Amino acid sequence: MKTKPFSRRSFLAFSALMPWAWRAAAAAVKIPIGIEMYSVRDELKKDPQGTVRAIAAMGYQGLEFYAPYFEWSHAQAKEMKKLLDDLGIRCFSTHNDASYMNQEHIQNAIDLNLNLGNKYVVMASSQPKPGLDGWREIADALNFAAEKLEESGLKAGYHNHQLEFTPVDGVRPMEILAKNTKPSVMLQLDVGTCLEAGSDPAAWIRANPGRIRSVHCKDWAPGPDKGYSVLFGEGIADWKAIFAAAESVGGAEYYLMEQEGSRYSELETAKKCLELYHAKGF
Repeated sequence: MKTKPFSRRSFLAFSALMPWAWRAAAAAVKIPIGIEMYSVRDELKKDPQGTVRAIAAMGYQGLEFYAPYFEWSHAQAKEMKKLLDDLGIRCFSTHNDASYMNQEHIQNAIDLNLNLGNKYVVMASSQPKPGLDGWREIADALNFAAEKLEESGLKAGYHNHQLEFTPVDGVRPMEILAKNTKPSVMLQLDVGTCLEAGSDPAAWIRANPGRIRSVHCKDWAPGPDKGYSVLFGEGIADWKAIFAAAESVGGAEYYLMEQEGSRYSELETAKKCLELYHAKGF
């Protein structure tokens, strides 16, 4: 069967539409939403597999295990990976004490994370020496970890708290970490602590293109009865602006709901936060 020749005019018209098609396709790809398992820490301690099953049943697409995972045997990590596979969800990353990523412990971190099948090994907190030089040492430690992790196909990351956005000698420590770490080191943004420290999450994302590959969706509101106990969307975070920045310039690969405690039980809180996330059209 003969086909009509593709005219130059048709080709030009099609070519003009292609960038719009690509952008539309990109917009249609939604960033997966997971949960930081610290949000359900008491349940996780009582029944790890049952808690993971409950999280999957709620509709979360993945999760991030926090520091106690480091006590697992490699067999336990493999068993957890099998459960995740059976449930159709992923471990996106793990949270680690700074010591887990030093020379003595980095190989165990590599082995455990490879068994879990995740991509990022995140330093969840640090205890730097006083002054900005202390933060430069943390940056050096992250670069060391990044080099070791990348040999096995893993990536390093850093998760902020209030401290990193509280100026020292007029400079926010997060700026030191961003400037002095390899571009491959993810700067995982905790929105709530960033807000409490007086910084603008969306502005921080725009200032660090390609580095904000995951976001902790923890809200915050001023007031003794609010703080971090508000659910997603009940605080002052401008989620629309934050997600727009994360997806347009931040390089976001996944989002993680996080809750430190609310007026509901841990599992109820996790469920309600996800429902609010979807109710807002995200």
